[in-house]
Amino acid sequence: MLSFLRKLFSAKADQISTEEDPMKKFLIVGLGNIGPKYANTRHNIGFKVVDFYAEKNSLTWETAKLGDITSHKVKGRTFIFLKPSTYMNLSGKAVNYWLEKEKIPLENMLVITDDLNLAFGTIRIKTKGSDGGHNGLKDIQNTLQTTNYNRFRFGISDTFSKGRQVDYVLGEWEAEEDKQLPERLKLSCNIIESFALAGMNITMNTFNGK
Repeated sequence: MLSFLRKLFSAKADQISTEEDPMKKFLIVGLGNIGPKYANTRHNIGFKVVDFYAEKNSLTWETAKLGDITSHKVKGRTFIFLKPSTYMNLSGKAVNYWLEKEKIPLENMLVITDDLNLAFGTIRIKTKGSDGGHNGLKDIQNTLQTTNYNRFRFGISDTFSKGRQVDYVLGEWEAEEDKQLPERLKLSCNIIESFALAGMNITMNTFNGK
């Protein structure tokens, strides 16, 4: 009985300790637009990355306020994944809500987004920067009133003709891109875990340009 009580109180202490330590919680935000017509578009790569991670780890999404949410524990860290349901241009509202609700420090957030300025599948991880003309990042910046947040940019290239940018980013992947995506998505999962377990500097040094 004494042994059982020790274990019980130890487990409760561990739970309280985790709840009181916000540095062990991480918000991983995949940007995209909701609805089946956007599911396989270039602009939705953020959704695609977190969906791939969830499927790989048998996680179940739940519809919650301002987005779909799921969570996963790895080596004492809690990953909270968010797919905003606000559409891309209002992503900041959902991001701000879940940062505050879960009491997650800004430095423990990683935003995953598409980038026209990078070749297909190229990875660029940064701790700050401009929105680069990306409406999702622009809204997050305006809502949080800072450009100092971690972002993971996934290259979608810029092989579109003049005046066709919107059609391109909201278009679906080419057959060859679709074929290469699984390997890039596996790499993206490694980046997410490295971010939380090894830290941003090591993650940038390890994965940038790959």
